[in-house]
Amino acid sequence: MREIVHMQAGQCGNQIGGKFWEVISDEHGIDPSGTYCGDSDLQLERINVYYNEALGGKYVPRAVLIDLEPGTMDSVRSGPFGQIFRPDSFVFGQSGPAEILHWRQMRFI
Repeated sequence: MREIVHMQAGQCGNQIGGKFWEVISDEHGIDPSGTYCGDSDLQLERINVYYNEALGGKYVPRAVLIDLEPGTMDSVRSGPFGQIFRPDSFVFGQSGPAEILHWRQMRFI
């Protein structure tokens, strides 16, 4: 089975990405806490394409959210599905591209 790591960068990318996760979560029957509350086996069939299953049966998006300012990240976190992301999925600050690349290599490889 394939797995997708969703990367969203900048204010626009993170705003669109926030809506993306709302739609994908709804399609797979995932509530804002990451719990499956759907009613169809079809919803779970390919759930591992976008989500990792964490402790307690919670589903966590396989995502990296990047921005130079924490304000956009705060908006995502305070949004309807903001608590579904792992805290280490957020990369922000005055990091340069090399630092972000290093983080990606350490996290996913």
